[in-house]
Parts: sequence; C-alpha cells; structure tokens
Amino acid sequence: MLLFSRLFTDEPPEDTFADAEPLFEGGVCGYARAVVMGIDALQEEIDADITRFLKKGWTLSRISRTSLTILRLAIYEIKYIDSVPEGVSVNEAVELAKKYTIDESGFVNGILGAFIRSREGEAQ
Repeated sequence: MLLFSRLFTDEPPEDTFADAEPLFEGGVCGYARAVVMGIDALQEEIDADITRFLKKGWTLSRISRTSLTILRLAIYEIKYIDSVPEGVSVNEAVELAKKYTIDESGFVNGILGAFIRSREGEAQ
C-alpha cells in the first residue's frame, strides 16, 4: 500500500509514512519503512530490471500501476533482502497480483521467472 501510494506523489517517504501511520496498528513497521526507502533509492535500477523482460514494444507505462508496484517489491526483495527466499518473493507477488489485479498474475510470474533465470545464468 505504501509503495502504491508513492506512485501518486513526489513527497519524501517520511511524509508517506506519517500519512499512513493511522492506517497501521502500531504504526508503519521497520521492514516496510526499509523496503520503501530501498525501492525509492534504487527505483531506476529496479525498473531497468523489469524493462529487460518486457515484450518488444512494451514500456513500464503499459504496466498497470498495481503490477508495477508488485514487481518492484519482488525484485527488490530478491536482489537485496537475503532473508527472503526468491520463491517466497515470487509466490507473494503472484498472490498479490491475484488479489489486486485483473488477471495479471501470469504476467507478474513471467517477469519474475525470467528475472530469476537470468540471475541464475549470471551466477554460472
């Protein structure tokens, strides 16, 4: 929710957290803060990773905002959070897409699958 709301504003992340505090019991947790700050700092790199696996002629602007948010979160977790297994990130992303998009879970799964396969190829 925090990442999605950031698509509509240029305010600093701290303002986003302050605005969202009443929505979360106990406030915005440290993990959520760290992820939002990390994605904010690395968004260009993450978006470049997503763009690499789009079909020819597609751009980020063609992806629904919900799917783009889900992809950014999953790729950030896969690349930068060692405590979250890749499979968990992909599964959670697909589940979020099933819940919050209209039939885009296959698209999300496809992009993330291609991303993970490319990383495995680079590691060899």
